[in-house]
Amino acid sequence: MKLLVSKASLLLALAQLAGTINTMPAQAIVPNPKTTGTNSPVQNQVLLAEATNLPDIGITLDQNKVTEAVPIIEQTWEQQYENYLGFDLANKSMMVGEIADTLNKIAIQTGKKPALLYIVPRPQQLELVLVTPDGIPIHKRVLAANREALLGQVQELRISVSNPAFVNTNRYLAAAQQLYKWMIAPLEADLHAQNIDTLVFCMGAGLRTMPLAALHDGQKFLVEKFSISLIPAFKLTNTVYTNLKNSQVLAMGASKFKDHSSLPAVPAELENITQEPWSGQVFLNQEFTLANLQSQRRQNSYKIIHLATHADFQPGSPSNSYIQFWDNKLRLDQIKQLQWYYPPVELLVLSACRTAIGDPEVELGFAGLAVQARVKSAIASLWYVSDEGTLQLMTQFYQHLKTAPIKAEALRQAQIAMLKSQSSSEGSQLRDLANNFSHPYFWAAFTVVGNPW
Repeated sequence: MKLLVSKASLLLALAQLAGTINTMPAQAIVPNPKTTGTNSPVQNQVLLAEATNLPDIGITLDQNKVTEAVPIIEQTWEQQYENYLGFDLANKSMMVGEIADTLNKIAIQTGKKPALLYIVPRPQQLELVLVTPDGIPIHKRVLAANREALLGQVQELRISVSNPAFVNTNRYLAAAQQLYKWMIAPLEADLHAQNIDTLVFCMGAGLRTMPLAALHDGQKFLVEKFSISLIPAFKLTNTVYTNLKNSQVLAMGASKFKDHSSLPAVPAELENITQEPWSGQVFLNQEFTLANLQSQRRQNSYKIIHLATHADFQPGSPSNSYIQFWDNKLRLDQIKQLQWYYPPVELLVLSACRTAIGDPEVELGFAGLAVQARVKSAIASLWYVSDEGTLQLMTQFYQHLKTAPIKAEALRQAQIAMLKSQSSSEGSQLRDLANNFSHPYFWAAFTVVGNPW
């Protein structure tokens, strides 16, 4: 990529907007990349150093500077992904007007009205920047959400939602409601006034593996109010809309493995998603090879690839993360060689992911999945959900994908179907019953990464 500004010019622009460049406080809380448990002080300091090497935007925004700040946010985060992936990405600036025009075009094409929400964590405050189709960016500052407090709540939400030991508790509610209060509530009146129904999140380090669907306003989950997707940067996202209703599905996977736990529900999952109203091909176990996938792609330009297998996002370089095939592992640094952009893959679904949440490099790998794979959109999970829960969600997702106007709405409807399966509410508290999928553990892990429509 040819940088649009020199490093010195970028720092000058940041300084002009901020007055000063802030640094991360020494006591910031960063989750452990290898466990969802509590970190030791040494682990926190190591991760803190890693996060410091991936700096967020060093600016103190205000409403008068927000238009100029957006392209700087885009460029700074783009450089983070380039450093992680090891190759150049976009080579153009992204201005607020261009983003607004794209959002407006999508609203006309789909009937769903999207907004782009930048969430920029800073040492002393949280900065929110909302870009809507009307083209006038909105800025809000949340002083209570300093980096230490914010990452502490994010860590608590991850632990309480992703740990199956808490499936019969409401432990997640306090953090889910606090994060909603900080991230969504300041903009809620603006979202309502403009009839926004789709939120595209673009977030800084420490936040990119947060289960957004589980944020809670005291009455409802965020997913009950908005379709949701996560992008690395708007300029890194293929924003063209394509109708998938007549597409075929290439469904591949494995139910047993040498080095991983079995996935006994995979045969039923693959069979379900290729039945009416969809059509496609199923390849299981020994037929689930990279060579066969490439062969099938040459014979038929499948727009949807569904892989029901273990996929691990691990700390370190992209080569440490992989998708497990029957005969070998496809490393994430190899996936771009598959040339899934020609003919284009509109949607890649990984239905049994495990993500070492909390690590800055893992965050880049997860949020940048669609960019790495050179696909328009991907659906992946932040933690491995039960086999039965995954089967339930994927069956629901493909049913809704046939009728929903956009992919993120299809996932939203599938998640709502699960959370309402047997749940009941009493005031602001939710009571999760045994033997159902209403707890966010079962559905909040799944995320649309990249183009939500």
